[in-house]
Amino acid sequence: MSKEKVKTENMEKENKKKENRKKGNKYFDYFIQMSDFSVKAAELLQDNTRNFQPDRLGVQIEKMHAIEHGADQLRHQLTHELIREFLPPIDREDIVDLANHIDDVTDAVEDVLLRLYMLNIRRMLPDAVTFTEVVLQCCQAVKAALEEFPNFKKSATIRDLVIAIDGIEEEGDRLYTKAVRALYEAGGDALEVSAWRETFQRLERCCDCAEDVAKTIETIILKNG
Repeated sequence: MSKEKVKTENMEKENKKKENRKKGNKYFDYFIQMSDFSVKAAELLQDNTRNFQPDRLGVQIEKMHAIEHGADQLRHQLTHELIREFLPPIDREDIVDLANHIDDVTDAVEDVLLRLYMLNIRRMLPDAVTFTEVVLQCCQAVKAALEEFPNFKKSATIRDLVIAIDGIEEEGDRLYTKAVRALYEAGGDALEVSAWRETFQRLERCCDCAEDVAKTIETIILKNG
């Protein structure tokens, strides 16, 4: 075999490898785009607690649903492409699992706004405003980790980003305990106390869902390290 032919074949192999890497990267891009929907949902939730207008919640829910629907469409698109994929960059089950957990974050954020409307909450509590800030921090930290995730085999920061999510989730746990205790210390209308307790539970779930994303990332790293 001539040197020229060997060189040509090597170039073809290298181009094929690059093409496969490019195809594989689309799943990591999907993860980042899905996490961006979570951030947008958290920003909308935060804006609604900072500038609380109970009579406008119906309109705000429609905005939130549009964000959630966009995230769902992206997840369906990922799944559709994965079905046709010959050799994904990581296990199919891990791709689906991670995508579902990211989608759960957006769903959980939407659920908080729905609770404010369904439970007919008429006044905003300072602890709830603070909690939505923590939720937004969780979503931003998830996105930052997923932006680094494509380089997880060589990254020097991915583990620190995962740990950061866990730290914010713990902050959410502490805030939940404090907020619920404050409800019962203040007393007041039993229906309002019950409504807020459920709302705080939903806020905490947002942080728990973010932690599930972090755990899934960590598991994938361990499996492929």
